Amino acid sequence: MEEGIKIYGSDCENSTELPVSEERIAAGFPSPADDFTSLKLDLNRELIKNPESTFYARVSGLSMIDDGINDGDLLVIDKSIEPREGCLAVCYIDGEFTLKRFSKRNGYGLLIPANKNFEPIKVTADNDFLIWGVVTYVIKHV
Repeated sequence: MEEGIKIYGSDCENSTELPVSEERIAAGFPSPADDFTSLKLDLNRELIKNPESTFYARVSGLSMIDDGINDGDLLVIDKSIEPREGCLAVCYIDGEFTLKRFSKRNGYGLLIPANKNFEPIKVTADNDFLIWGVVTYVIKHV
């Protein structure tokens, strides 16, 4: 496997509220906006629905770049979510973690990269495999 994923636990016992503007930010033409930051945003409450089963991991590798996921991006992973067809999942296969889209086929699974330079990984009963968690958010490293 080409990637190594480092996994970190989440800490929802402490709250860090950050100021957030009430105004939306235009991605097109600039809009005059007042400088209001009266609202507070707690990223733990926003990103984590199941604190006991939520973890963070940093992406290492380029196999998912066509999905907009780059080396260094931060993943929010929930282990309590039931995987569905095509979900973005952190998978454990034969002693290593990898990030791929999961697909079920007749009698086997398929881990699908989002980069034409990488081949899908066929998962059979011979593999030590589990879907470790489903990705709920990707925090970009720019």
